Amino acid sequence: MKKIGLDVGEKTIGIAISDALGWTAQGLTTLRWDENDYESARERLKEIIEEHSITEAVVGFPKNMNGTVGPRGEASQVFANWMEEEMNVKAHLWDERLTTMAAERVLLDADVSRKKRKKVIDKMAAVMILQSYLDANQ
Repeated sequence: MKKIGLDVGEKTIGIAISDALGWTAQGLTTLRWDENDYESARERLKEIIEEHSITEAVVGFPKNMNGTVGPRGEASQVFANWMEEEMNVKAHLWDERLTTMAAERVLLDADVSRKKRKKVIDKMAAVMILQSYLDANQ
């Protein structure tokens, strides 16, 4: 039962997938989309879900540092509901506070250039979201 991890932003969706045993997360891609038009992501997400036999989605849930849910968190809730309805996969919201900053730190420590970091930061954040979910649920 493979899972997909999603770091959902306004313009991009970082995508990671788990191995078949649900032990590790690997970065897959970053999908450009328009948050105001879910159709802009539908086909590619459907292809990935079918190609990798995905049964569950883990959607990053960006809460405020005090635990409250702001506009980005609400957008993630809407996206998770859409995933369940349109992609027919169980969707879990997973607290993603600081994952983008942690991904940035990993890439900085690896001496990745600013230009390359920008290309992979969302995918790396998706890996961190999915891996933390897998670790907590083993």
